[in-house]
Amino acid sequence: MTDHTAVTCYRHPERPTRLSCSTCGKPICVECSHDASVGQKCPDCSQQDPRARIVTARSITAGPSFQTTPVSFSIIAITTAIFVIGYLSGDAERWLFETFALIRPGDTGLEPEVYRIFTVALLHGGLMHILFNMYALWIFGPRLEMQVGSPAFASLYLASAGAGGLMSIAFGTVGFSVGASGAIFGLFGAWMFVAWKMRGSPGGRAMFNQLGILMAINIAIPFISPNVDWLGHLGGFIAGVGIAALWSVFAVGKPNARSIRTIIGVAVMVAVSVAAFIVT
Repeated sequence: MTDHTAVTCYRHPERPTRLSCSTCGKPICVECSHDASVGQKCPDCSQQDPRARIVTARSITAGPSFQTTPVSFSIIAITTAIFVIGYLSGDAERWLFETFALIRPGDTGLEPEVYRIFTVALLHGGLMHILFNMYALWIFGPRLEMQVGSPAFASLYLASAGAGGLMSIAFGTVGFSVGASGAIFGLFGAWMFVAWKMRGSPGGRAMFNQLGILMAINIAIPFISPNVDWLGHLGGFIAGVGIAALWSVFAVGKPNARSIRTIIGVAVMVAVSVAAFIVT
């Protein structure tokens, strides 16, 4: 039986649809439907409203890939490549360590340059170390990058790494540190803030409880393994929570939200760099 009352998409006449634009009322198919704060909009109305965020069906279903989350994939690739180079060559490993490791002020024979608070995230002390951090980045990174944008995500990652390095050199003992844990804890902190903001909903409450358990486990690890640089973890976590909070205040709902997030992340990077210069 043919439904003579069926209508077709105004852009694709061959596609029957029961959807319509909540602004102009034109019939639209799933591909042309753009999510709005209330209902869905056609492509024309979405472009006319600068406050509307266009979310196509393809962007919703697309999973993490280099196209959708280039920063996360690049960090994993570069960090892994550096580890493999150091693993295969003792000379290369020594040079990488002397050039990029975090150096705390003291009698180490090397200068504690400011840039090391960021480059420390490129190095790892062993296979389990890099596997744990890169797996955590895979879990926490791509989804966040897709939501906030690649430049903002990169600024959050670097700012958190820098904040972890700053905390370590400011309050840690004399010596060296390696690892991306400060940056990873920054991502973890950002997700914790999001979960806390959403704690009134069942999904947000469940996510907050799960992250709380994970946080408790990571707090306990330094007591089990005293070589863990917990100060770096703490600094990164504080930076992640703080940046996410600033994003919530200044970026949410703004038409240029992604640019604002990036500016905030870069500002934190500059702040921790200046503080590290003073400390060292």
